[in-house]
Amino acid sequence: MRVARAFQLPITAIMTALALSGCMRTTDPVAMAQPQSDLDSFAYGRPYAQAPQAAVSSPYGVADSGGGGAISALRDSFAAVSERSYAATPVAYATAPRPAVHDAAYKLDAGDKLRVVVYGQEGLTNTYAIDAGGAITMPLIGAVPARGRTPAGLASEITGKLRNGYIREPSVAVEIESYRPFFILGEVAAPGQYPYVPNMSVESAVAIAGGFSPRARRDSVTLTHTDGAGSMRVVVPLGTALSPGDTVQVGERWF
Repeated sequence: MRVARAFQLPITAIMTALALSGCMRTTDPVAMAQPQSDLDSFAYGRPYAQAPQAAVSSPYGVADSGGGGAISALRDSFAAVSERSYAATPVAYATAPRPAVHDAAYKLDAGDKLRVVVYGQEGLTNTYAIDAGGAITMPLIGAVPARGRTPAGLASEITGKLRNGYIREPSVAVEIESYRPFFILGEVAAPGQYPYVPNMSVESAVAIAGGFSPRARRDSVTLTHTDGAGSMRVVVPLGTALSPGDTVQVGERWF
């Protein structure tokens, strides 16, 4: 036993020395090429030391020398787009709203405001309101009846009066600056008088008055229209066209 222990101690020392010598040994650094991914190549470009690679066919029909893949194809497509020139594309702009279709045949009445232009006569050119009697009052010629006339008819009437001893060859134009208001009554949030807007409907008139009240009948209203032939009162749907001076009566529903 003593002889075995005598041999065991030297052997253990030798093995320990060999193990320590292996741990302390240093190895030479090994240079390993770090492949650059397609995404890095797309974002930062190719490294300067990268070896050239053979071009391969890409499924997108372009030469791909960056290792293939979707990113490489995308990079090539961006390069092609940057070199392509485009012709200017025409831009369509929205045109101004069409004037009301009834302007030419519109019959004037009290409450309408007119822009009367007498060319070369700044003292006569002005805005005139049709009064309750249905006339406008201008310098030199005084009151001119306007109720029931069209704008063109009123222009002819003014021209005749100015030619009669005031201006040798007057040139007159009349246009509507603002229409007489409409009225809405009954079951709406804010009944009353409102300015008329061309091409209005009964439904838009209700909206201007704040909408229906909780008790309002919502399928039809009573419309009162007055013209040269007299007054007419009818029950109409909400899509009915509204004219200046009309009165809308919104009724109450019973259930």
